[in-house]
Amino acid sequence: MGIVRYNKLVRDWIPDIIKAEGSIPKTHRATTKEYANKLDRKLKEETDEYLKSGKLAELADILEVVYAISALKKTGIRKLETMRKKKAAARGTFRKRIVLEEVKS
Repeated sequence: MGIVRYNKLVRDWIPDIIKAEGSIPKTHRATTKEYANKLDRKLKEETDEYLKSGKLAELADILEVVYAISALKKTGIRKLETMRKKKAAARGTFRKRIVLEEVKS
């Protein structure tokens, strides 16, 4: 039996899935500081996976991490959405596909 080390944040049911497959997971509950750090790493991991594959499932994973970060910061997804809308109203969205090439002054 080999050991594969991960040391990364996983979804809540992953240990149960690993057990159901006949393996033995070793886990611990992250402290608040560790959780914040692991969420930041998870956001990068999921973003890299999305950029590599372009799959919507990876985009959904990014959203799940954003929800978790929002909850950790006691912001809530509604407040985050309000912030997004306010910024969109003030600066626009990306729907027009504008690429800024340069600015001369």
